Amino acid sequence: MIVAALALLLPWRRRPRLIDRLAQPLDDLGQVLFEAASDGVLTLDGDGRIVRANATLRRMLGETADLAPGRPAVSLFAREERQAVADAIATALDGTRPPRRFVSRFDLPPSSAGSERDAAVDVAATPLREADGTVSGVVLRLSDVTALKSLEAQLAHGQKLAAVGQLAGGIAHDFNNLLTAVIGAADLVLAREALDETTAADVGQIRRSAERGAALVRQLLAFSRQQTLKPRVVAVNEAIGDLSDLLRRLLGAKVKLVLDLETPGRSVRVDPSQLDQVLINLAVNARDAMPDGGTLTLRSGRLTLFRPLTRGEEVIPPGRYVMIEVADTGVGIPKEVLGRIFDPFFTTKRERGGTGLGLSMVHGIVRQSEGFLAVESEPGKGTLMRLYLPRCDAPAPAREPATAKPPPPEQTSLPLAHPAPAFGEAAAGRRVVLVVDDEEPVLRLATRYLTQRGWTVLAAESGDAALALMEQAGDVRLTAMVTDVVMPGLDGPALVRRMRERQPGLPSILASGYAEEAVRRDLAEADTLFLAKPYTLKELATMLDQVVAREPAPAH
Repeated sequence: MIVAALALLLPWRRRPRLIDRLAQPLDDLGQVLFEAASDGVLTLDGDGRIVRANATLRRMLGETADLAPGRPAVSLFAREERQAVADAIATALDGTRPPRRFVSRFDLPPSSAGSERDAAVDVAATPLREADGTVSGVVLRLSDVTALKSLEAQLAHGQKLAAVGQLAGGIAHDFNNLLTAVIGAADLVLAREALDETTAADVGQIRRSAERGAALVRQLLAFSRQQTLKPRVVAVNEAIGDLSDLLRRLLGAKVKLVLDLETPGRSVRVDPSQLDQVLINLAVNARDAMPDGGTLTLRSGRLTLFRPLTRGEEVIPPGRYVMIEVADTGVGIPKEVLGRIFDPFFTTKRERGGTGLGLSMVHGIVRQSEGFLAVESEPGKGTLMRLYLPRCDAPAPAREPATAKPPPPEQTSLPLAHPAPAFGEAAAGRRVVLVVDDEEPVLRLATRYLTQRGWTVLAAESGDAALALMEQAGDVRLTAMVTDVVMPGLDGPALVRRMRERQPGLPSILASGYAEEAVRRDLAEADTLFLAKPYTLKELATMLDQVVAREPAPAH
């Protein structure tokens, strides 16, 4: 375009044919402007062959690129792009149709220093006209838009994940309500005396299946970054060391586990159980990639960044990081699959029961922990997963060793009972709890179980119903309250605030099928706890005891 603009400055009737002029050395000013153009510029003759190329284009293509005059311009582009380029040149030479503009890719030789074969360029083809109006050539303006296309891809990918994450969070909330009811009912049945062996086995299977469903929902929440984390300072080397025995059992005899831990070790602030889950998932994936055996290396290190670092689709901001590498010697990941491995529900192991949530869960946990995850892989040469977690210099508390599986839920033998009336003398001298949940089975089971544990229970199916119930209860003073977070009408946090206007400092538990950090930030942490669904009835009772035993929050 700059060359064309310079040509327009020539006297209209006295200038020679433009292509002949361009084939000759330009005057000093024209040469400077042509060579210093920020975009690559290529002038072509009427046959689509190169007449001249500027310095910017030579830098874009690399020193080994052939830009000799007379070479077909389409040969500079990737083979699958050449027809589109040829059509754009033909359109410009026709001169009767609007110029074409599109994004294409160069065919860069392997020896081009610093060039990327996937470099994207915006191509604008403009006709060059003579004094009589005839078209004698074409100017191709070539703008490097590789970074822009990368940002667009990241934005589109982020929007897709955000949409799927929002959907996953909503699904998880509803499923966790159902699973809370299933697990609670199963526990109450198993607690019955004189339960026959066949029924106990069947109910036990129901409970185990519900637990598997709960684990799947946790993966959804991890992917969508809506799970409730309990971060604390963790010594990375100690965490890897504690997990190594469990990993060796998971990997089996054919896979060798190697620890390469930098000393002195560094600390990060994460949820230790979630860090274990990340490393276990990555190790299991690595094991599956080494069916004939191999080596899995867990390596720790540190990194200080003074400028952003790009690793694949991740852009890591400046800061101090602890790195954890999980490297295998397996089959590697094909290029066409590599860009999709963190996508939810994408799996290459569908026939082996893969859900496609393992790596998306890992990615979600890392990002929710303010970290980053990068992958390097090549078929036949193994895979390297690298975690970047913000470094924390605070001392790490003692860590409990990882266990192969969580202990089974405690079962108690309690007689079934119906809630006693909560008003007047029935509530006097007793512990009184207000339970609010719009899921009727959850409300019914919680009421029954807490009544068996000696609580007087006021039950309501919504926030508005709870307020009406308390008006009916008169002067009854609550010991604590348990409320769901998401309900029609008045939600859980708003209900807690309304109830604390009536009874300041009321110990409260917020229960939800997904994390609700934002809605409870302004609630006093000293007398508010969060209970993630699905929960067991024993967990509910235990947390009630905890929140009642806490010191009341200071008045504001």
